[in-house]
Amino acid sequence: DERNFETAVQAIKDNKKHFQACICYSVTESHMGGPVFNLEYFVDKAKTLQSMGADTLCVKDMAGLLSPYDAFELVTALKQDITIPIQLHTHYTSGMASMTVLKAVEAGLDIADTCLSPYAMRTSQPPIEPLTVTLQNTDRDTGLDLNHLLKLSEYFEKIAPLISNYFDTSKASIVDTAVLNHQIPGGMASNLISQLKEADALDRLEEVYKELPKLREELGTPPLVTPTSQIVGTQAVSNVLFGRYKMVSSQVKDYVYGLYGKTPRPIDPAVTKEVLKDYERGQEPVTGRAADFLEPELEEATKATEGLAQDIGDILTYALYPVTGLRFLKWKYGQEPIPDEIKPMTLDEVKDQISAEKTMLEKIRAGELVEKSEPRTPSTTTSGTIGGRIFNVQVGQEIYEVHVEESGNGTNTISTSPKSTQVSPIQPLQVETSASPATPSTDNNPRTGEGHQILAPMPGIVVKYNVEVGQKITKGTTVLVIEAMKMENTLPSPIDGVVTQLNSSPGTWVKKDDVLAVII
Repeated sequence: DERNFETAVQAIKDNKKHFQACICYSVTESHMGGPVFNLEYFVDKAKTLQSMGADTLCVKDMAGLLSPYDAFELVTALKQDITIPIQLHTHYTSGMASMTVLKAVEAGLDIADTCLSPYAMRTSQPPIEPLTVTLQNTDRDTGLDLNHLLKLSEYFEKIAPLISNYFDTSKASIVDTAVLNHQIPGGMASNLISQLKEADALDRLEEVYKELPKLREELGTPPLVTPTSQIVGTQAVSNVLFGRYKMVSSQVKDYVYGLYGKTPRPIDPAVTKEVLKDYERGQEPVTGRAADFLEPELEEATKATEGLAQDIGDILTYALYPVTGLRFLKWKYGQEPIPDEIKPMTLDEVKDQISAEKTMLEKIRAGELVEKSEPRTPSTTTSGTIGGRIFNVQVGQEIYEVHVEESGNGTNTISTSPKSTQVSPIQPLQVETSASPATPSTDNNPRTGEGHQILAPMPGIVVKYNVEVGQKITKGTTVLVIEAMKMENTLPSPIDGVVTQLNSSPGTWVKKDDVLAVII
């Protein structure tokens, strides 16, 4: 906020810290000709930031959308209007990053973010080694020693298996040219895939891609950069899985209310009404300085972490993430054991896993894991002839033994059982489904007992219960808050009734479809 920016900048400088301001490159149409994010917008923003005391200006292109000639035009214009050094941070997602950096250098760029080749490209930054060679013996020579860079790359290549499981291997290409259309940043895309995997709905990724531009426009065209990229992305997933705005995270409500500042465009009034209809702060968005509407939290957070937090960083960790942050601090200082699923794999474990994957791939290619010829006795629930065929099918990171038996009416009966787990996908099975969207949190036809069950819509952590057993509540009352997909989601009661069961406790990890509460 401009009114308090000078004070913040001065505090930074008093502590001898470098203050870098960022403008996020974001487009709604091709190139910089859109009604919001155009050349005039970026230049005016840069001039404002420089006047506020920024030491450097970074152009952040989080989705790899900045084309080479747009970069040349943008850096040229910025160089004419501001005097502080200009930095470019672009991602390789679309495949343009190396060309974009080169054209920006030709326009006078001062700093370029790059990456050593083992971890470059994909959704990372352009590799440093070829750029160094390209600029050798020019007036923009980097002065870097190529031999030293190659030694570093060789070292990191050896330990690359530690993170290889995080690489997107769903297709052969290391670039995603589709980003030029859907414009989703790499980090946001990986989050969407992770969230849909958690919800067992990866087959609906294309629906999320279609939902995103519509949702973004309704929410005032925010730039797709942290934290708004996560806020918009998670809501898009929720809209696809549960129905549009049927489940709204606390962060989306805060955003629409105005606690993240002024949006580039006005938010759709109908969306504002729907999102804020049960918001505890009110139904009319605020228009002033966002921080003026927040209650002081530091003192409370300090008291809550007394005897645990060792420094201000620990206190802020708790303030930002009261549930998961507190668990982390307890692990950090040995008050609770670190769960096995949280512990990182060792390099030897990663190598063993890679070896197992290679062995499995060789067997698949040799036909050893494609089909088994031995007959199988049908299960007691299956009618039909004896025999059938048995297949090993990989879904995600699990291998299933799939039994296909011919029944008496000529149709096939399929049953599955887990074969092995924790195997990284070789060729994940793509499943198409025409099933209707899942309901967000309630089961009106409970599987056991009486009453209406409130189910976990996806894996997550119970943050808090807002009700108690025996309490009378009305339809729409928030029963609990669950942290899922990095957002806090409120789960309402589907009926008027009485709370008879609360089956979990704050801080507990729950699986998808776990019964969290029962109301009759």
